[in-house]
Amino acid sequence: MNALKPKGNFVRDIIDEDLRAGKNQGRVQTRFPPEPNGYLHIGHAKSICLNFGLAADYNGNCNLRFDDTNPETEEVDYVRSIKEDIRWLGFDWEEREFYASDYFEKLYAFAEDLVRKGLAYVCDLSAEEVTEHRGTLTKPGKESPYRNRPIEENLGLFRRMRAGEFPDGSKTLRAKIDMAHPNLLMRDPILYRIRRAHHYRRGDAWCIYATYDWAHGQSDSIEGITHSICTLEFEVHRPLYDWFLVNLGIHRPQQIEFARLNLSHAVLSKRKLLELVRDKYVSGWDDPRMPTISGLRRRGFTPSSIRRFCDEVGVAKANSIVDMALLEHCIREELNKIAPRAMAVLRPLKVVILNYPEGQVEDLECVNNPEDAAMGTRKVPFSREIYIERDDFLENPPKKFFRLSPGREVRLRYAYFITCVEVKKDSATGEIAEIHCTYDPATRGGDSPDGRSPKATVHWVSAAHAVPGEVRLYDTLFTKRDPGEVEEGADWKSNLNPKSLEVLRDSKLEPFLKKAEPGDQFQFERLGYFSVDLKNSSADRPVFNRTVTLRDTWARITKAGKENE
Repeated sequence: MNALKPKGNFVRDIIDEDLRAGKNQGRVQTRFPPEPNGYLHIGHAKSICLNFGLAADYNGNCNLRFDDTNPETEEVDYVRSIKEDIRWLGFDWEEREFYASDYFEKLYAFAEDLVRKGLAYVCDLSAEEVTEHRGTLTKPGKESPYRNRPIEENLGLFRRMRAGEFPDGSKTLRAKIDMAHPNLLMRDPILYRIRRAHHYRRGDAWCIYATYDWAHGQSDSIEGITHSICTLEFEVHRPLYDWFLVNLGIHRPQQIEFARLNLSHAVLSKRKLLELVRDKYVSGWDDPRMPTISGLRRRGFTPSSIRRFCDEVGVAKANSIVDMALLEHCIREELNKIAPRAMAVLRPLKVVILNYPEGQVEDLECVNNPEDAAMGTRKVPFSREIYIERDDFLENPPKKFFRLSPGREVRLRYAYFITCVEVKKDSATGEIAEIHCTYDPATRGGDSPDGRSPKATVHWVSAAHAVPGEVRLYDTLFTKRDPGEVEEGADWKSNLNPKSLEVLRDSKLEPFLKKAEPGDQFQFERLGYFSVDLKNSSADRPVFNRTVTLRDTWARITKAGKENE
């Protein structure tokens, strides 16, 4: 894993102060605690990099713990994908793989402890009644009529809840805190619900399940976590977690909140991502348009580019939206240095070079990567008939169009100068079928002995040697920078981009690309960076996903900002 020099931030400042004070006997123990109810996304990548990175930098450990307390939404496939994504990013939890479901007995015992202390009670209010009793930010809540049940009665009822004697939803266990507390979460929160649901690890052994708020802090405590690093929305939960830990008299980790990652032109809500998958707006969790780690991997992003992105974003206390251009900049910068160059014609237009000898084939020398001379060169066949991009020819060009048109000369990359002399059209449709050109044999390699230099250079592929391939061009999944901004009454999906995917099934590729393996990455000259699809490619027909274009918006924004300083 390519290490990045860690940046200073307020989380590190807190840990540094704890170490100076001798807190936790000098230990640093973090954790990454995903709920296995969906695939991880780029926001989780930030948390992964932060938690595992801090542990590594302070010679500590980071646990992987699945907070699996909601059996209705959790699946083994989500566990598998989460572990795969973390390993792919370059992190290892070693033997420290834990599950909240491993602690069900301990959590239940903790709950009985609160009941015996008179700090928890069994409540018969329905979910709707609990909400009504809670009050508002300006109005105190109302105590449940079951709040003052005797301790022994509560203990008996709670045990009968566990034994399955009551219907689903008929009773809950609630903490007895303060129904007038300014923090609504402290108004007698629910700890357990009756819910007969099959748990993917525990089967049907339990019919009561802990709420996330009840399980989370105690799970951290059981594992000896020193610094419980959460996103900002959990700041309001911290007093509740501390109340539980203090009243149980067990180890209290220090919770530190940081701003979650919000990415432009994307949604990072697992609920919304699941809706996109379920309703088939995308092909799956790993659709290359999705901001999931598996989607980014399939699109061609690398672990190091995502780690660099997370490092560039940094750790802050204020929520903000990070521009997608920064993520694209990170992968573009990396691929520019390591990706072999290739020529591919996405929307082919045939060119016949009239004065080029029929049957002749030349192998022309092409540079594999101008950023790395050690990558050497390759031979590319050239023949009388070639393909160029349809966009590189206009029959009636505007004034500033410098590519191929009737009577105009252009340079073929690594090959010759050609001039268009005739346009052939389809008699039925009137569309251009092919163009006829002549070439200058003295310009082999793309240079002219008389010093002339065409204003445009276009890429090409020999028609006789071209490999057919499918190319998928991706754009942002949403048209708006903030997909949540919708007109009154409109659904958030109204901002979905209808042009987020364009599939080109008749592209023509340079011959050596036929041997490309899934995951291989290339720069298609003048077109962008592309990766061989991990799922849909075959030996005889590769499928390429465009990872990112060549246009670096972020670099231009950054440069402009510096010039204006």
